[in-house]
Amino acid sequence: MAEKKAFVTGHPITHSRSPKIHGYWLQQYGIDGSYQAIDVAPADFADFLKSLREEGYRGGNVTIPHKEAAFAGVARRDHAADEIGAVNTLWFEDGVLWGGNTDGYGFAANLDDHAPGWAANGPAVVLGAGGASRAVIHALKERGIKDIRIVNRTLARAEELSRHFGPGVSAHGAVGELLADAGLLINTTALGMHGNETLAADPAGLPDHAIVTDIVYVPLETPLLAAARARGLKTVDGLGMLLHQAVPGFERWFGRKPEVTPELRRMIVADIEGQR
Repeated sequence: MAEKKAFVTGHPITHSRSPKIHGYWLQQYGIDGSYQAIDVAPADFADFLKSLREEGYRGGNVTIPHKEAAFAGVARRDHAADEIGAVNTLWFEDGVLWGGNTDGYGFAANLDDHAPGWAANGPAVVLGAGGASRAVIHALKERGIKDIRIVNRTLARAEELSRHFGPGVSAHGAVGELLADAGLLINTTALGMHGNETLAADPAGLPDHAIVTDIVYVPLETPLLAAARARGLKTVDGLGMLLHQAVPGFERWFGRKPEVTPELRRMIVADIEGQR
């Protein structure tokens, strides 16, 4: 039987931790398979998609800057990809190339792991209106949260998302009084990365039962999470979203649903800390 092959592609791609995650699972489950990082320039991406079957790939992951091109380039898409407007996972089904998006799944599964019952906490305040926020909003709506407040400095971008996702999703140019009754505060922006100490929202304004999460995972504890922890609130870092979003793809390509274990998390944390 031929080796099962999958990949992650982006440009650049050397920073990706996906090969470590999938390589760990392949080894853990004794699967004859491979998962490699492939750097593909934007101009070459369409040809890359066309070559996948010939090269023997069962599918793969897509990251920046190819998620929108993958959305346009696949034959079929799942509901999450259509809602989010981007594809991060590819697979073949009956000879047809499908595209899906597992970012929302990863976000929700991370909170399920570390803050069970989180979906009953709402309303939710989402900081940012970029691609990552679309995945988060999709996940919040899928879990039944009916009051989602998008905060973005460029109000027009938040309004665009509000129109896209429909009733229960509102747009705001500043946090203001939005935190007073919020049960969830989610940062989807780059605030907190690379030593940026600016807080987009002060968790002091949240009620005591609120949960604060950040999709940034370098550093693991962003300034927002540190401030929330100091305030005594439940916090969830963004690393679990990265780990959990990898699960559906691995299951499709290699035929086994993998587990996100403490050992896997420790391995990726050590990798992050080793590259500082």
